[in-house]
Amino acid sequence: MTTARYRPTWELAVDPLVSCKLCLGEFPLEQMTTITQCQCVFCTLCLKQYVELLIKEGLETAITCPDSACPKQGHLQENEIECMVATEMMQRYKKLQFEREVLLDPCRTWCPSSTCQAVCQLKETDSLALPQLVQCGVCALEFCSACKANWHPGQACQENNLPITSFLPGENKSSFYKNEEDDAPIKRCPKCKVYIERDEGCAQMMCKNCKHAFCWYCLESLDDDFLLIHYDKGPCRNKLGHSRASVIWHRTQVVGIFAGFGLLLLVASPFLLLATPIVLCCKCKCSKGDDDPLPT
Repeated sequence: MTTARYRPTWELAVDPLVSCKLCLGEFPLEQMTTITQCQCVFCTLCLKQYVELLIKEGLETAITCPDSACPKQGHLQENEIECMVATEMMQRYKKLQFEREVLLDPCRTWCPSSTCQAVCQLKETDSLALPQLVQCGVCALEFCSACKANWHPGQACQENNLPITSFLPGENKSSFYKNEEDDAPIKRCPKCKVYIERDEGCAQMMCKNCKHAFCWYCLESLDDDFLLIHYDKGPCRNKLGHSRASVIWHRTQVVGIFAGFGLLLLVASPFLLLATPIVLCCKCKCSKGDDDPLPT
């Protein structure tokens, strides 16, 4: 982190320093960057680190002004981001933006095959919400536009629960159905349907788009499973990816946090009860003093 350098008083009158809201340091104007949309000013180093962090975390929305109290709720434009980050980082940012555009576009959808991931175009109809047959132009996979499962003419989407994967043209599609226990490298978030890639790590996943926690193998919700009881039984038993000792340590930490808060509340409650009459008494005296007429 760059530290603000000392400057004599006579220089401040000629070239004043500007304060950065992120690091609270003071820098000359040439080391600051102004966001065009909202005119908020930050030191260039802090703003660069802020932008790089959001891109590395896979942000799929626009990069907003780092000031949470920004009156205009501005966001950085693409040319501003391009001037701050390296070429590889900018390519990742554009890729994330493109993925979000496809996700929000009712006329486009991703191929559900974990080995293809091509963008497919839907036919323009009066109601794009109705299921329609979509054929991927890359892997020739035929799937339903609504549930992304194998095309099921004459059946409702909820009746067709067979997941699908890619296949070669001319081969039997039924031989490529995937078992729910298969550890596919790419899956969709069960809540917001955003594609998630798992390179390594444990099976407890959290979607960066909607913050939903779920099991990678069966896609069951883990939002309320703080102790990870899900991996003690059923088809996902012992498939968390951590040793038993680390799981027990995690549970001990969670229980310890809740126990600590409970003990703190228990210890502090008598003092709160004793302090309440004093606070009320002081408040009443202050209110009474404000009502007294001024001395003449």
